[in-house]
Amino acid sequence: MASAAAISHHAIAPRELFMSSERPVDRSSVGVSTVNLPPRRRLVARPGYAVEPIWRGDSVVVSAARASASDVVIEEKRVGEEVVVDYEKVAVELVDASPLEIMDKALEMFGNEIAIAFSGAEDVALIEYAHLTGRPFRVFSLDTGRLNPETYRLFDAVEKHYDIHIEYMFPDAVEVQTLVRSKGLFSFYEDGHQECCSIRKVRPLRRALKGLRAWITGQRRDQSPGTRAHIPIVQVDPSFEGLDGGAGSLIKWNPVANVEGKDIWNFLRAMNVPVNALHSQGYVSIGCEPCTRPVLPGQHEREGRWWWEDAKAKECGLHKGNIKDGDSNKVGVNGNINDAATSVNSIPDIFDTQHIINLSRPGIENLLKLENRQEPWLVVLYAPWCPFCQGMEASYVELAEKLSGAGVKVAKFRADEDQKSFAQQELQLGSFPTILFFPKHASRPIKYPSEKRDVDSLLAFISTLR
Repeated sequence: MASAAAISHHAIAPRELFMSSERPVDRSSVGVSTVNLPPRRRLVARPGYAVEPIWRGDSVVVSAARASASDVVIEEKRVGEEVVVDYEKVAVELVDASPLEIMDKALEMFGNEIAIAFSGAEDVALIEYAHLTGRPFRVFSLDTGRLNPETYRLFDAVEKHYDIHIEYMFPDAVEVQTLVRSKGLFSFYEDGHQECCSIRKVRPLRRALKGLRAWITGQRRDQSPGTRAHIPIVQVDPSFEGLDGGAGSLIKWNPVANVEGKDIWNFLRAMNVPVNALHSQGYVSIGCEPCTRPVLPGQHEREGRWWWEDAKAKECGLHKGNIKDGDSNKVGVNGNINDAATSVNSIPDIFDTQHIINLSRPGIENLLKLENRQEPWLVVLYAPWCPFCQGMEASYVELAEKLSGAGVKVAKFRADEDQKSFAQQELQLGSFPTILFFPKHASRPIKYPSEKRDVDSLLAFISTLR
């Protein structure tokens, strides 16, 4: 897979963006300017929607006085190989900075370990800002297999205009095949877009981000009335994991968060950059062809996306961290807003993959009764609304893929609401998530004792008990 070429014409040393097992390259070999970051930098922060760092030793202080983003001094506390930064304070420091200044700061801090997420719409502005910094940068995009022809032509035009190679991510062919064979090509019109978007967009994005320490998005606060009104300039990503794995391992930059759509377009016209031809046909927010249509005069731009669903919940899952705890009780499985109280089916599910078995109440009761199982089982007790469960979703899915065909069944059991009392009494549920291992020849499951939920730690736990 090709890496994006430097816009300043200083070549970046080749490195696969999405090989999560690969160690980061030596920055000195690629000519990337940094702020004295160590070769291994790991953010230590608690997961959640408003992430608060875990301080170790002295507090990390961000300079309070500045005239521009270039004057922002981001001080870090290094503890061994770990680096602690308060990105909430950084977001405050950059709140009045221009998109160009924010982009420059992001590229300066993360060098070859950050990439721009390019959707083929207004995100071309991000590439232009990166180009203007004169720093090397990388670009990746999700090819869902259902994009408009005009979007593919834009990809080609952008690569030629900036002399770069966009790094494409594709959905798993088997998962797409299974969905289409079981539900048809247009099931999302009937049961909502979340399942299709999860397969075609969210999981490929998860693989992409596992090879990075930070990513850059084109989110703006005026884009979606229900989910993007309060996005910060920079944040600890509340939904996805980066190269080191675990909560707090990925930083998300939103350089145009404070910019209005009309100003983005004024910038694009002034810079004379390639744009998607669909924009001239009334399309504003552009996604997959079956789920995108032009908007009418006076309609909000997100009205053209998943138009059969509620306008206030239009997220495909790439930015599901925008949905706050208070809102998650209202978001249905099809992305609609439900006024009724939360029910078992009212929140989009997680750990949704063919490699993870979904256990019902009778199913896990039968598993408890068995004393001689043909194979051991690993089961997570979870609640879809729980940010800690969401934070371990990527590692648990990856674990299930690794164990596929290896003689261990990987499963999930939703243990909130009506099932919580049963899970507390019979399944050792203390807090979400709780992970249980059911050995082949033992009646009682063994509870995973650690807070480390990365793939290697879970594999070590399973290996010691097999």
